[in-house]
Amino acid sequence: MKNGGYTYGDRIAAPDEGVPVAAFYARHYPHSTEETWRERVRAGQVRLNGQPASPDEPLARGDRLSYYRLPWEEPEVRTDFGTLYEDGEVLVLDKPSGLPVLPGGMFLEKTLLCLVRQRYGAGCSPVHRLGRGTSGVILFARNARAAGSLAEAMRSRRILKVYLALASGTAMPDTFTVDAPIGPVPHRRPASVHAYRSGGRPAESHVRVVRRFPDRNETLLEVTIPTGRPHQIRIHLSFVGFPLVGDPLYLPGGIPRSDGEDDESAATPGKTGYLLHSWKIRFPHPAKCEELEVIAPPPPALDPG
Repeated sequence: MKNGGYTYGDRIAAPDEGVPVAAFYARHYPHSTEETWRERVRAGQVRLNGQPASPDEPLARGDRLSYYRLPWEEPEVRTDFGTLYEDGEVLVLDKPSGLPVLPGGMFLEKTLLCLVRQRYGAGCSPVHRLGRGTSGVILFARNARAAGSLAEAMRSRRILKVYLALASGTAMPDTFTVDAPIGPVPHRRPASVHAYRSGGRPAESHVRVVRRFPDRNETLLEVTIPTGRPHQIRIHLSFVGFPLVGDPLYLPGGIPRSDGEDDESAATPGKTGYLLHSWKIRFPHPAKCEELEVIAPPPPALDPG
């Protein structure tokens, strides 16, 4: 079944004054050609200041554009999720691997955000994110007050997140810390991805070996992250030469693959195949004078025993 489609909005800034409507979309959304955008405008999918637009109509600063993306079939993913803890302020959920947290790309309604709001109400919002291929515990606020309190706790590093990861190799120390900075770097699709970048934002991961598997040249790791950059654990373990088993994107050194057009187009941040589980979270409850710790049981391949 197709979703209900979606309307994307844009506000015109000074650099785009005088640019025709179709050319604006081709400039800012190059996943489609200008001719394709012209066809969408002519089909009535684009409105300018609330009125049907024409492809060659010049834009003025402050104009509002809206593009209605027609309903589409979203990829099949697991849409079941567990509830580990709930009260009037927070939800702690167990996300399955493969389910995106937020809309993006081909996903709109088959996202954890949409499913949670359907079950618990429109006021719910995630306090942090998990990659599409990551399973396990994720924290949601149920109202604006709780969201603000937990956002401040996140900024002050009072939320503790512990993961289990299956890494390539066995030669790492029993414990170590990775503090490589992370930021966007050029890529083919999408145009940039987060990876190791000198001068990027600070990031810190504390790693402990749980079990080594010499016959498979793999190691089960416990990773605690006081920071939460996009794909941080994947990047940091790759940076030190122990990428996650099955990771389609990150190579040793913490950089994305670029070994051919077909490979790179397949290796996007949302691709799955690696084993990473959000195992434990500890956070100050926004309405109680106490900290809560919640654990999501890991899949068998990541069971610490």
